[in-house]
Amino acid sequence: WMTFKGAIVGLPYGGGKGGVACNPRELSLREKEEVTRAYIRAIAPLIGPQMDIPAPDVATNAQVMGWVMDEYSKLQGFNNFGVVTGKPVIIGGSQGRTQATAMGCCLVIRAAARKLGIEFKGARIAVQGFGNAGSNLTTILHDMGAKIIAVTDIKGGLYHPDGLNPYTLVKENDLLKQKTDAGIIDYPGAKVISNEELFAMECDILIPAAIENQITGQNAGNVKAKILAEAANGPTTPEGNEIIKTKNIFVLPDVLASAGGVTVSYFEWV
Repeated sequence: WMTFKGAIVGLPYGGGKGGVACNPRELSLREKEEVTRAYIRAIAPLIGPQMDIPAPDVATNAQVMGWVMDEYSKLQGFNNFGVVTGKPVIIGGSQGRTQATAMGCCLVIRAAARKLGIEFKGARIAVQGFGNAGSNLTTILHDMGAKIIAVTDIKGGLYHPDGLNPYTLVKENDLLKQKTDAGIIDYPGAKVISNEELFAMECDILIPAAIENQITGQNAGNVKAKILAEAANGPTTPEGNEIIKTKNIFVLPDVLASAGGVTVSYFEWV
């Protein structure tokens, strides 16, 4: 994915992925820091500003990237700001990096809607995933005039034909997560839905923004959207993709739709 993303947007990067096999939801903040620092000590010979530059992905954020920079810098004996991107702004991060993946996706969605003659103001949008990408997608698209009719996360989802206010969802969801590992909150007048119901929903734009392998050979036939915008990496399986191709659905592939993040990471790196 990263190799193709870099090529599509003209960045001088190859591609790479790495991570730790654990469930971060089961770790305290201190444990996450300890795991992150141990991981960097293990891979330190393999990374560096001119070799391999980590960046945020699933279950990480600017704080985690700050730990990455700090641990690598301790090993090097000096502050090495270029070893990682997505850092807090105060230690050399970029303004807007947190929203970059979502903003890039929103811009290509709007361009695709224009090409297809879909009126963007009031366009019905369904979003799977309410993490960094998904939550920012909903607020940006809402501000652009689209209607967010459905959102799901790991705990479930909500549908409202007249549209959901994503700012209410973000605010209340953040408050809940300070106390528990809760998911999307109850919303007045909204119907509780599952991911499968979201994928089968009548909408203009469907955005899988969670994890890989969500639209498969078993559920792709139910997709009714006019545009499928892959904000997550690899959300559609090869079998699902073959079915989508038969349904006259305009696909914005992940290597384009989610390239905003790596683009801003490049600006931070240079």
